Amino acid sequence: MKSFLHVGCGPKHKDQTTIGFNTDEWQEIRFDIDESVKPDLVGTMTDMSSVESESVDALFSSHNIEHLYPHEVPVALKEFSRVLKSDGFVVITCPDLQSVCKLVAEDKLTDAAYVSPAGPITPLDILYGHRPPMARGNLYMAHRCGFTKKTLSKDLQDAGFAMVGVMDRPEHFDLWAVASKKAISQEELVELFNSQLVG
Repeated sequence: MKSFLHVGCGPKHKDQTTIGFNTDEWQEIRFDIDESVKPDLVGTMTDMSSVESESVDALFSSHNIEHLYPHEVPVALKEFSRVLKSDGFVVITCPDLQSVCKLVAEDKLTDAAYVSPAGPITPLDILYGHRPPMARGNLYMAHRCGFTKKTLSKDLQDAGFAMVGVMDRPEHFDLWAVASKKAISQEELVELFNSQLVG
């Protein structure tokens, strides 16, 4: 069975990742900074020393890297690469600042961009972190940096990933990236994207 590291899992499990990982072929290893969510491994994205080098086949990170300071992003992405096997890959999703900033430019900073299970989400929440949990004291939710399709792609390439694909979904205000540790063809990258996000 292949294994994937679910980075910044929070209370979520495999069935709340991607259609590609939510199968019997994949074993989930939950990783989080917050012990209260009962992860398998505790640590931060910039110090994943609790995870052995080249020990997992894949890594999934959903809405985590925007919680880092900009200077920490290269450190975290190199940690992501370190824990992957030589033929491993990452799937990352995070807010898309380009689409969010269009709403800000329209003076809709505190208007609901969409409604999530946690309630209305505004551009202010997407830019700086979801305000209700932070108001209750969960400052892990604060956002300290952000990405566009161009910058996320460059950051992954700079971290040493051999093949990188990033897709923006303006209607969802998010980015999805798939990056392979080893060199693969464009066709293989598309197949990997489709297996994770389309099926």
